[in-house]
Amino acid sequence: MCQSCHVRAVSTYRTAQQAGHREGAAGLTTHAPQAARTVMLPSSLDEAVAALSAMPAAVPVAGGTDLMAAVNSGLLRPAGLVGLGRVNEIRGWQYQDGHALLGAGLTHARMGRPDFAALIPALAAAARAAGPPQIRNAGTLGGNIVSAAPTGDSLPVLAALEAAVVVAGPDHGRREIPVSHLLAGMDLLRPGELVGWVRVPLLHAPQTYLKATGRTGPARAGASVALVLDPARRSVRCAVGAVAPMPLRPLEAERWIAGLIDWDGERGVAPEACAAFGEYVAGACIPDPEPGEDGSEPPALPPAVLHLRRTVAALARRALGRALA
Repeated sequence: MCQSCHVRAVSTYRTAQQAGHREGAAGLTTHAPQAARTVMLPSSLDEAVAALSAMPAAVPVAGGTDLMAAVNSGLLRPAGLVGLGRVNEIRGWQYQDGHALLGAGLTHARMGRPDFAALIPALAAAARAAGPPQIRNAGTLGGNIVSAAPTGDSLPVLAALEAAVVVAGPDHGRREIPVSHLLAGMDLLRPGELVGWVRVPLLHAPQTYLKATGRTGPARAGASVALVLDPARRSVRCAVGAVAPMPLRPLEAERWIAGLIDWDGERGVAPEACAAFGEYVAGACIPDPEPGEDGSEPPALPPAVLHLRRTVAALARRALGRALA
């Protein structure tokens, strides 16, 4: 389910008519100029799955923010499009067994509204940070997941929440995949499958999302941190985005800080512990180089990497402080 736009983007077809058979940015084989104008507009998720199964080289499109960038840069030449704009069942959310079942077609703008923020505050904060209004109005939750860009704002939040995607497949099939498994390539979408929903536990506990960019205003994350408290399990879950191809979970740092929190009292920790947690997280996600095979001293980290590590430490420290405040 590429993150993506209304299928009326005509510039797609101009690019698709150029000669050549090449591999697209999403790993899809895209060619067939004669089929480049094929656009399917299903009205249900199962119809969309059937359309994709009938034309495997087609690209699903819901918001188009990543798709159009790939098309306009010449990285992707879709043989066809399966437009998801009319599939209403994936545009809202519902409650299910202590979880929120979020439609993959939810836009960042919709998730940024106050009613959604009351439900999953960290995901709402990530949605509001996803870019300028035109991006937030078009980009979708499912597209953010399937595009799997390292800077995707929702990804560290979903990793920290331990969310799962509900995938729709041929013959009305449904299966569930942890988001972290999908992003790590441990379980991939099969031919004809689409992400239909995202299943997120409702913790009713403090959670936050922070990111650092290279400039003021909406921009891609240079680093991001999502942090979630889980009082029921007496655990802290943290995920760091934009520093690796997928969000990173510093599990030892999580366990260490959870052991210092007074879960039965005010849930506070000393400022020194917050600072140490930030350094612990940063060191786990951006470790020092290994010594040479001959036992020689490891090389020093480049200044840019040291700056990134300091940024991650600051974000993790602030995120924990805000969650515990």
